[in-house]
Amino acid sequence: MITPSQFDFDVVVIGGGSAGYAAANATARGGLRTVVIEGGQDVGGLCILRGCMPTKALLYAAEVKHLAEHAATWGIHVPEVRFDFAKVMARKNTMIADFAGYRRQQLESGRFKFIRAKARFVDPHTIELDNGQRLTSAHFVISTGSVVSAPPLPQLNSAGFLTSDDALTLERLPQSLIVLGGGAVAVEFAQFFARFGVRVTLLQRSRHLLRDFDTDVAEVMENVFRREGIEIFAGTRLLDVQVEGGLKHVSFEHAGRSHTVSAEQIFHGLGRSPNVAGLNLPAAGVTLDAAGRVATDAEMRTSAPHIFAAGDCAGPHEIVHLAIQQGETAAHTILGARPPRAMDYRLLISVVFTEPQVACVGLTETRARSQGREFIAASYPFNDHGKSLLMEAKDGFVKLLADPRTGEILGGACVGPAGGELIHEIVAAMAKRTTVSELAALPHYHPTLAEIWTYPAEELAAAVSG
Repeated sequence: MITPSQFDFDVVVIGGGSAGYAAANATARGGLRTVVIEGGQDVGGLCILRGCMPTKALLYAAEVKHLAEHAATWGIHVPEVRFDFAKVMARKNTMIADFAGYRRQQLESGRFKFIRAKARFVDPHTIELDNGQRLTSAHFVISTGSVVSAPPLPQLNSAGFLTSDDALTLERLPQSLIVLGGGAVAVEFAQFFARFGVRVTLLQRSRHLLRDFDTDVAEVMENVFRREGIEIFAGTRLLDVQVEGGLKHVSFEHAGRSHTVSAEQIFHGLGRSPNVAGLNLPAAGVTLDAAGRVATDAEMRTSAPHIFAAGDCAGPHEIVHLAIQQGETAAHTILGARPPRAMDYRLLISVVFTEPQVACVGLTETRARSQGREFIAASYPFNDHGKSLLMEAKDGFVKLLADPRTGEILGGACVGPAGGELIHEIVAAMAKRTTVSELAALPHYHPTLAEIWTYPAEELAAAVSG
């Protein structure tokens, strides 16, 4: 229950991104005195300003250019494909300004108080703003997002490098680029730059790109990248970075030997870290987990029972739809609503917006084995599927995992055309605990990309019934 009014507010939300807005909107709608404190230079949150929306705008521009360059495949003659990088960036900027403006309107709508300031805890119920003002509250929601992780070598600081934030404000393209990292951010930007004519070398610490996906998925992307001219070194260890002759030189160990690659610029794509520095969390009794995130339970409550956290600063995954769910879950708990709501990561979705797109939901084979979970799996390739052949989109496959006894779908993966869209059929199926037999029996229009799911479903259904 909400205790009361010896406090200035019922709920203080620190951070006005997707998680913070979701939490504040819900608590205000529930009648609680709510304030959002936003200390960022811009309003809108990572997804709108420097994440999902701007990067996908650029990636789609790169895909359109790539299709135009290969139009002869469909008998279409395009004499010369040219681009104006300034206009590519200008379109992205206009769209992001519109999205951010809408979010600003939501935050300034008056349904809750909105203050532009940085905040730090003084004690478990008090924060101090950087303008000297102090506010007290019965509850808090920490939703301060994430920042680009520190570089793995101190030499990178002196050499200089681009981050994903910097890349979104470039006025010109470098001629050559060394990408550090093999996760979603690194591979998306690697393909974007390569498709706009930049010579790209990618250095990855793990044995494969996209280590959160199964190896067979990663291998498809590695083959596509190499075909498009991206040089990949996986299983590397960075040794040194130097600047000489107008270029940046990265030395690394690969396959037991030392190598050096050189480029005009370096892109640091080695992930993001929770943005919690400066909050003075110990004063509030809030603890962090081993990864430096704000530790929470399934109801998004921290180690201080009246303080909650949501979004990238809490993890475990930096995905905007989860941030929104977490913010709403925190608000639901604060409101004392019944029945109680808790986060369930069984339907965790991951999408990488390269081309082909990469997506998965639920268990991967690697994760299932690490959990000791029994499963059966089947896949089907796009190079043997009618609609994808018409599209000349022949890279990749879909894959299903199922319980060997019941046939319930445990996970799905797609690397191929519109993978980020196609995966939602499996999300819907898993939400209702559908079996592979039931999925195989569902009507699918022909010719569509979606009907490809029926082939691994039929194979697994036969294995279960047998």
